[in-house]
This record gives sequence, C-alpha cells and structure tokens, in this order.
Amino acid sequence: MVFKALADPSRRRILDLVKASPGVTVSELAGSFDFTRYAVMKHLRILEDVGLIVPRRAGKTKELYLNAIPIQTIYDRWISRYSALWASQLTSLKYKLEKEEPTMGTKPQHLYVLYIGASTDKVWDALTNPELTVQYFHSTEIQSEFKAGSSIDYMVDDKKGGKRSVVSGKILEVDPGKRVMYTFKFEGNDDPPSTVTYEIEEVGEMSKLTVSHVFETENQTYKDTGEGWPAILSSLKSLLETGTALPMPPS
Repeated sequence: MVFKALADPSRRRILDLVKASPGVTVSELAGSFDFTRYAVMKHLRILEDVGLIVPRRAGKTKELYLNAIPIQTIYDRWISRYSALWASQLTSLKYKLEKEEPTMGTKPQHLYVLYIGASTDKVWDALTNPELTVQYFHSTEIQSEFKAGSSIDYMVDDKKGGKRSVVSGKILEVDPGKRVMYTFKFEGNDDPPSTVTYEIEEVGEMSKLTVSHVFETENQTYKDTGEGWPAILSSLKSLLETGTALPMPPS
C-alpha cells in the first residue's frame, strides 16, 4: 500500500511540500497544484490511509505533518546495516549531480505516528523501563521517577565503569500509561532544550504511539533527532512485536 501511494508523482510532490513546511494546511497545499482542492484532498486521503501524512487539528484548520515511520520500515526490511552507508552516499551523490538539496522544514517540529501490536501497558513499560530502552534507544538506560518536576536522563556506560548522561531533561507533564512530556537536551550541546511528548492510545488490539519533538529553532539537535527518531521507533516496534530490537545505525 505504501508503494502504491508513492507511485503517483503528485503524491510524492505533496510529501515533499509537507516535509518542507510541517504544519502546512490543505489550502496552502492546493495553491501549489494546477488541479482542484478536491483532487488534493483525494491524494491526501490516500497518504493518510497508509500513515505517510498525519493531520492535527489547530482550531478550525487541519495541519499536516510527514510521518517517516512507514518509509523507515521499508528501509529496515530491505536495506541491511552493511549497505546503509552505500545507500546514503549514493543518494547524496544524486542530490549533488542534480543540484538538488534535501528539503528542510520551516517549522521546528518532528512528528511520528506508529501502530504497535502490543498493549498500551507494554508500550509504556518499553518507554520507561531502562532494561528495555537499552535495547532500542542507542544502548541508553532511561532514569526518571516519571513525576512532574522530576529529572529524566538517558544513561550510557562510561570508560570508568560508571554511568553518564547523554540526554537530560525534566518531566513537564505525565499521565502514567498514557502520556508524558519532558524537556530534551544533548549533553555537551549548546542548543536550548527542546520538548518531547509521548502519547499512547488503545486501538483495538493495537496501540497507537504518537511522538512529537518541538524545537525553538532548526538547530543541530533538530537535525540529529530527525535522523535518529525513525530508527529508534522502528526498533521499539520490532522489540515489542517480535522480542528483538533492530540493529541501530551509528548515533
């Protein structure tokens, strides 16, 4: 279904525009095409059905965001960790030869939605249990009391046999089992803290996990996490559904 949705050049153009301007509205998109607003909405419906576009209500308007998880799933299935470097280098060469640069978002936010074949309790446990985060989140152990105002750290082993934090922050809001919002800052990075929110919903026998990461500006943290989140979330989904996390690319 994802391949079928991507087969149409107009739908690929829509994805390019949404990637370039996260939060763009249907009316703004329609102005970029020669065909009607109704035709744009039909294309959007197909992209939403396969999870490539995520709509979010903002008052009376509907903002649109790109969800990279379905594309990452395809990548994980057919691109091995050994060929990933070659794939990256070849696409970079393509951009240079065509004098085309990958588009950058104008609004500083990453948004991801994935459906996981596990209960909401198991998803919450995977997000908050250090024994599980170490398997899918770049070998880091999460440490927090998960209470409003408490600290949150992603810890790794240091060379002295102890632990050190590579990501730190503070819990802003928490509804155990359903939602948590916290600040996010890489240690040793001068970028200001950004904000991560996890939201978990029960959908039949599955769980819907929505992850948003909001920034003040498109800084280095914005770039790094945009490359990291799809791999992390795909590995989380694999861990919960198969018992085995995916091999992680270099952080």
